[in-house]
Amino acid sequence: MTSEAATVRPANAPAPSRGRRFAVQAALVLAPWVLIVLAWYGIRASGLISPALVPAPHAVFAKFLELARGRLAMDVWMSTQRVFLGVTLGVLLAVPVGFCLGWYKGVRVFIDPVINFFRALPPIALIPLVIVYFGIGETAKTVILFYASFFAGVIVMYEGIAQISPIFIKVARTLGASDLEIFGKVIVPLTIPHILTAVRVALGVAWATLVASELIAAQQGLGALIQDASAFFQLDTIYVGIICIGFIALAMDLVLRAATRKLVAWQDRIA
Repeated sequence: MTSEAATVRPANAPAPSRGRRFAVQAALVLAPWVLIVLAWYGIRASGLISPALVPAPHAVFAKFLELARGRLAMDVWMSTQRVFLGVTLGVLLAVPVGFCLGWYKGVRVFIDPVINFFRALPPIALIPLVIVYFGIGETAKTVILFYASFFAGVIVMYEGIAQISPIFIKVARTLGASDLEIFGKVIVPLTIPHILTAVRVALGVAWATLVASELIAAQQGLGALIQDASAFFQLDTIYVGIICIGFIALAMDLVLRAATRKLVAWQDRIA
C-alpha cells in the first residue's frame, strides 16, 4: 500500500470539526516559535555562550514591557513611516522600469548591466555619499530605503514580465484586440501578481536595510534604539529592537499575502 493510499480518509469517516482544524493550525503556527524560545533557553543554559551575553527570553520580554511604556511606540512609528515611504517610492519607480526591461529587449540590453551594477552595491556603503548630497535629515534615510527597495523591486518585476507567455498576446490579437485593449485587459492583469510580489520583496529588503538607514543621525526609530543600546552594551534592548523589526515585517507581509489572495484569486496556485 502506498503512503498516499494510507492517508486517504474513508468516504464515510466524519470530517474533522472546525474547532479541531483551528487547533491544529494554531499549533502548527505556534510550534516554531516555541521551539525557538526553547532553543534560546537551551543555548543560554548550555554554557556554550556566557549567560551574560545572552539575555533570557523573559528578561527581553520584561525590557519590551518597560520600553513599551516609554519610547518604543514612537520608535516603531518612525521606522514604519520611513520604510513605508521608501518602499512606496521605490516600487512606484521599479514597476515601470521593470516593465520596460522585461517587455522591450532593446531597453533591457541597454539598461540591464547598469541595473545589475548598482543592485550589487550595499546601501550601507552609500551612506557617506548620501550624507554629502542629502544631509542627515529624513530625506537621507528615505533615499537609502528607496535605493534598497527600487533595486529589489525592479528585478522581481523584470523577471516576472519576461516570463509572461506570449500566447496570451497572440490569442488576443487573433480575437481582434487592439494594442490598448491588450495592454489593459491582458498585460495589466498578468502584471498585478508580479507587482504585489515586488512590494513584498521590497518590504523585506527595506526592513533589512532600516538599521543602516538610521545610522544617519537618527534620534528615533528601531535602528536608532538598537544603536543607542549597543553603545551601552544593553543586549536586552538590542534583542527587543531586532524582534520588533522582525514582527512588524512579518505583519506587513501577512497583510500583503492576504491582499494578494484577494486581488489575484483568479490565479492558479499550488500553495
